[in-house]
Amino acid sequence: MEILKFITAGSVDDGKSTLIGRLLYDTDAILADQLEALHRSNRKNDDGTIDLAILTDGLKAEREQGITIDVAYKYFQTEKRKFIIADAPGHIQYTRNMVTGASNSNLAIILIDARKGVVEQTNRHSFLVSLLALPQVVVCVNKMDMVDYDEATFNQIVGQYKVLASKLNLQNVTYIPVSALKGDNIVNQSANMTWYNGKNLLEHLETAEIPVDDSAAHARFPVQWVVRPQTEELHDYRGYAGRISSGNFKVNDKVTVLPSGFSSTITKIELLDKEFDEAVAGQSVTIHLQDEIDISRGDVLVNSSAKPEVSQLIEADLCWMDTRALDTSLTYLIQHNSKVTRCRIQEVLYKFNINTLDKVYEEEFKLNDIGRIIIKTADALAFDVYQNNKANGGAIIIDSRTNVTVGALMLRAAVE
Repeated sequence: MEILKFITAGSVDDGKSTLIGRLLYDTDAILADQLEALHRSNRKNDDGTIDLAILTDGLKAEREQGITIDVAYKYFQTEKRKFIIADAPGHIQYTRNMVTGASNSNLAIILIDARKGVVEQTNRHSFLVSLLALPQVVVCVNKMDMVDYDEATFNQIVGQYKVLASKLNLQNVTYIPVSALKGDNIVNQSANMTWYNGKNLLEHLETAEIPVDDSAAHARFPVQWVVRPQTEELHDYRGYAGRISSGNFKVNDKVTVLPSGFSSTITKIELLDKEFDEAVAGQSVTIHLQDEIDISRGDVLVNSSAKPEVSQLIEADLCWMDTRALDTSLTYLIQHNSKVTRCRIQEVLYKFNINTLDKVYEEEFKLNDIGRIIIKTADALAFDVYQNNKANGGAIIIDSRTNVTVGALMLRAAVE
C-alpha cells in the first residue's frame, strides 16, 4: 500500500492534536488499551465529551499544559492507503521541531481558527512549508462550530490565505471547513455545512497524489560502501552499494562519478541475490560499472546527461537548531547524503523574520533562526537545488566537538 506522510501545523489552541485524535478515533485506529485509557481520562471537553488531543500529547508537559512541544508521530491506515502523521508544535521556540517533521512530509495540513482567521503563526508555518518545498497544502478552517458553520466566514479566511499563498508561491492548496471537536468534515461529511461540496479531510488524504521522482534526469546514487570481497570465488568482484536517493538507473546507462567527473556504463544492478535491469528511488542496491574507477564512500553516481551542480562554495537556506549561536569562526562538519566533510559559514547574507516574512540584515544566528548563508566546504559537493530535488538538495551541519546536529540546510545554488 502507498504511504502518505503529512504534517499538521497551526497556532496554539487551533486544535491540531484534536484533529489528529479525531482522525484516529473515527477511523478505528486506536488500540483497545488506548481507548480504555482515553475513556478513563479526567481530561474532558466543556461539553463532557472525551478530549481526543490526549492521543497525541505524549509528553507529560504537553498533557499538563495542553500544548504540543515535540513532533508526535502517529500511524494509521484505511482500505486505500497507509498514513504517517507528524503533529508539529505551534510555538515559535519549537520551530526546529516543525522543520524536522516537515522535511520528510508529502503534504501539510495548516489549521486556522475560524474565529481568528490568518494570524502571524499562520504566516510562519506557511513560510516553513514553502521553504521545505512541500508540494501540497490543505488549509483546514477549524472550529467552524464556534462560528455557527458560517459560509461567509470560511470564504473570508480562504481569501486571506490566498493572498499569503500567492506571496509564498504555494500553488497546490485545498481549503476544507472542519470542526475537529464535533467531527465535521474530518472522516464523515458534515450535515451542518451543506454549502460545502468538496471532499472531507480523509477523502482528500486518501486521494492526494504522492509524488515519486523516478525520472532519469534526477538519477542520484550516493555510494555508501565499496564492495570488494577479495575471495577466491569473487576475486574480481567490485560493486558500489548504496540507496538510490532519487530517479532511476538502468543497465547500460552512462553514468558520471562526482565530484571526480569520470564516466562509465552500468553493467549490472544487484538487489539482495538477484539481478535487475532497473532500480528506482528508495531501493538499496549494488551497482557494477564497466570501468575500474577510483570511487569511495560519499561519491555520487549520476546520469551523465543530467548532472547536478558541483561546488565548494554554496548558497543555502539555514535553520539553526542549537542552543549555542552560530559561530562563523568555527569549522563545522557538513553531511550531504553519505558525504561528510569540513565546512565554514563564510557569510550570513540575511535572516528571515518568519512572522512578517521580511528579511533582517544581521549576522547573529540563534536557535530557531532561519536565513540565507554562503557556506564553504573542504571537498566539493554534488548537489541539486532543494526546491527541484529535495533528496539531493538537503544537508545537515554537525558540531564536530559534540557530534550534535546544529543546523539543517536547503541548498540553493553554487556561488561563482
